[in-house]
Amino acid sequence: MYLNDSINHDKISKMSVSQLKALCRELRSCILRTVYENGGHLSSNLGTVELTVALHYVFDVPRDKILWDVGHQAYAHKLLTGRYSRFVTLRKKGGISGFTRRGESEADAFISGHSSTSVSAALGIAAAMRIKDESGAVAAVIGDGAFTGGMAYEGLNNAGKSGLPLTLILNDNAMSIGKSTGAFARYLAHIRSTRRYYCAKEHFKTALSSLPLVGERMERAVRAAKSILKDALYDNSTLFENLGFAYIGPVFGHDLENLIEALSLAKLTERPCVVHVFTSKGKGYKPAEENPGEYHAVVKSKPRLCYSEVFGRELERLGKLDGRICAVTAAMKYATGLNYFKESCPARFFDAGIAEQHSVTFAAGLAAEGMLPVFAVYSTFLQRGFDQIIHDCAIEKTHVVLAIDRAGFVGEDGETHQGVFDVPMLRMIPNAVILAPASFEELRQCLKRALYDIEGVAAVRYPKGSENTVSADNLGAAGAALIPARELAYSGKHNKTLAVSYGRISAALAAACSEAGADLLRLVRISPVPEGAIDIAAGYERVVFFEEGILRGGAAEGFAAALTARGYRGDYETVGVSDRFVPMGTVEEQLEMFGLDKSGIISRLTSER
Repeated sequence: MYLNDSINHDKISKMSVSQLKALCRELRSCILRTVYENGGHLSSNLGTVELTVALHYVFDVPRDKILWDVGHQAYAHKLLTGRYSRFVTLRKKGGISGFTRRGESEADAFISGHSSTSVSAALGIAAAMRIKDESGAVAAVIGDGAFTGGMAYEGLNNAGKSGLPLTLILNDNAMSIGKSTGAFARYLAHIRSTRRYYCAKEHFKTALSSLPLVGERMERAVRAAKSILKDALYDNSTLFENLGFAYIGPVFGHDLENLIEALSLAKLTERPCVVHVFTSKGKGYKPAEENPGEYHAVVKSKPRLCYSEVFGRELERLGKLDGRICAVTAAMKYATGLNYFKESCPARFFDAGIAEQHSVTFAAGLAAEGMLPVFAVYSTFLQRGFDQIIHDCAIEKTHVVLAIDRAGFVGEDGETHQGVFDVPMLRMIPNAVILAPASFEELRQCLKRALYDIEGVAAVRYPKGSENTVSADNLGAAGAALIPARELAYSGKHNKTLAVSYGRISAALAAACSEAGADLLRLVRISPVPEGAIDIAAGYERVVFFEEGILRGGAAEGFAAALTARGYRGDYETVGVSDRFVPMGTVEEQLEMFGLDKSGIISRLTSER
């Protein structure tokens, strides 16, 4: 057994090819075992095992820096950098992250929860090392899916002219979460279909065997290596060469010898270099090889029906009835439920790749010509399209529907993926309306309302997973005569305390209010605040707003401002996420951390100030 906490570059670089292959088998076994126990990303990690071993054979971490874009493909990297014994805590509360984190290990050069960032970060690290006159190389692994993000091209444009010793490994598996789409995907497919190895294996062996560890021959060896690189260029003109990079590839990403040779040459060039590696997602595990998208992420238990599927089915139904409805995704058609719409309305389905900025403005372009675009996106990824929502949508009340999936706590993915910033982000934007359904049926109603009853930006946010049934007895008829149910629901029994909230925690709040002797006001439209909600709240001595999200700038703050403007002089309290990021844990654990579970709500409602 080679895999343990003491494994490092020195040990890996002394292994034979047969030993390296045995190490790869151990890595795959450990990843499979842990992911099926804890949940996590599977096919992407299985596909990068040989690449990771080759990287740690060539690069001496932490003196050399390896960045991962995205870090969900870095499980093997974690196992090779002193975290083997802790790997059983992967994605658990207090355990190791499913992504790379600088605070977790000095071997993690940069945080990596969102895609397309590695080129820019790696260039910044390389520039800093040059300023400090530090030795060491920088390598960044970026997938072909992440190359659909505009930030990657911004980084390439800047890095190509830098002259810095930066190695970019293009991990080309023709996939992001689903199959990669777009012109760049076609370009890579062309290279793969007509590929020829960058040089005969014998030439590499001859060149590498002549390289000394130290001494005057190094300069001559590097010149020879550069000559080999020049001969290796595909058609003598690639996109990368035109941007200022040397290019090596394509290289078969599961052949350790070829990988080590290619990465060694790239490191010796001491200039920007792209190593084009083609791999297979799910490698070594047949079910994941045959269905890499299905095995992208493994969850411990799947709900029979989830919000994403309910949304997708309803949008499909509406799309069949209205030819103006279009669906847009940023490489997440299955995860957001848009696969149903694609099957029924393929001409009006658009996969923009991992490009949220482009997706928002593309949707605005559709809307400008009379279409009804719906951009389905995770809350955490919508953050990347903030400027486009303001400039391209809201200013001229361009009608774009944002279907915000994974809103609120999302569990084990940790700080980088929690959907707690979309409400403060959208609340500050004029001409934006936010709806927060608390059940499947309410989601269907909110989607129709967003499509047909709202001008400008209409956001419908809903959580990960299944619904918590909202009791009609607690959240029904009492306020229906006063306020339309599509705006809010009110259950008043003339108690002194009013609890206010929205979305997923409504069911727990209803049960807690029943036990704590408080009345309940649930918002469906959370921004702008319904006037009727302020009418109700103004009559209570104490108002407590429970929010599954960031309090600063959130719905609770907006509700407080509206109450204050009405002259409210009672006690107003907020419970939610304050001045910190949401740590890793299950959704249930996260709700408990912030006092948003049933017992926490009861405790707050029954406490005396």
